[in-house]
Amino acid sequence: MNTTKKEGFDLAMMKGLKKWRLYSLLAVLTIFLSGCGEEYLSTLTPAGQVGKEQFNLLLLSTGIMAIVIVVVLIIYVLAIVKFRRSKVGENVIPKQVEGSMTLEIIWTVIPILLLIVLAIPTVAYTYKHADVSGMTAVDAEGNKEAVTVNVTAKLYWWEFEYPDLGIVTSQELVVPTNEKVYFNLKAADVKHSFWIPTAGGKMDTNVENVNQFYLTFDKESAGLKDGVFYGKCAELCGPSHALMDFKVKTIDRKDFDVWAETMKTTEHVAQGELATSGEEIFTTSCIACHATSGAGTAGGVGPNLATFGDRNRVAGFMDLTEENVKNWINDPESHKPGNLMPQPEEINNGEKFSEEQLDALAEYLMGLSVEK
Repeated sequence: MNTTKKEGFDLAMMKGLKKWRLYSLLAVLTIFLSGCGEEYLSTLTPAGQVGKEQFNLLLLSTGIMAIVIVVVLIIYVLAIVKFRRSKVGENVIPKQVEGSMTLEIIWTVIPILLLIVLAIPTVAYTYKHADVSGMTAVDAEGNKEAVTVNVTAKLYWWEFEYPDLGIVTSQELVVPTNEKVYFNLKAADVKHSFWIPTAGGKMDTNVENVNQFYLTFDKESAGLKDGVFYGKCAELCGPSHALMDFKVKTIDRKDFDVWAETMKTTEHVAQGELATSGEEIFTTSCIACHATSGAGTAGGVGPNLATFGDRNRVAGFMDLTEENVKNWINDPESHKPGNLMPQPEEINNGEKFSEEQLDALAEYLMGLSVEK
């Protein structure tokens, strides 16, 4: 008897543990899903015309799928309830409807109609969002009306060139609100994919050809967490694919024009003895790969650092602090495996940078700003 009770107790305990495992899983899933609605990152909170139209298409397709699931579930339940053996008996065979012309027409026509309902807006939006004819529009004085950005994806960072403005930046895209912004997308090494979840669907960046599309942004990003929207690489491109983020700062057109002019005219001058020392180290070790002027063209080996002090992240994913700047410079490979930034020994006569050198470099880099 005692053995039987013990076995029953153990069985009850096992069932209880399984329930708690399920509850724990649901709790973890709830925490995970709580991050899916963030305004700066989620496709469920569209921040522009393209994103809203794609979101509406998502709602339409979800609604159609939900209707199909509900109808099938109702038929399934009715069949189980109506023809259960306890109700109709053991030897009853329901009426056979195999080969029914009526049923064949119903389950052929209805899916076709549902596909048509889904296909019409899908095709319409596809052609609408692919229309980049406005990219070449000019005003009465012959100046381009729209902002065009040449996006180049690299392992593992993003370069943004504004060809009509003569400026280049990296890791942080700055765009005006309430107008179409056109993009020419390409990759410098392997295939990547340009994606700003709140603004619209992703577009591949290829080595062999240029893809084009446009996005719009309805609101300024200043009120968001970190003051920016988040952009991602949506194509598995290597060991640090998940760390290939960029930020999008949206401002009104007047502020954008001021920013663009500042980018073209700002000349960085080191302030203070420590920053001056950092500039000297930078000039001898880093300048071959990194530009510090926003004016120019794309094609740098490393990211343009003209706005480094204005960013909120180091290498796209670490908080912008002097400590993180030093950690990144001292060992980039451990933080972002597979990236092309050389280790300190390769650019500093075979030695690691000293703590004093790292302090000086961090001070200089944090001072590279066009907004402060």
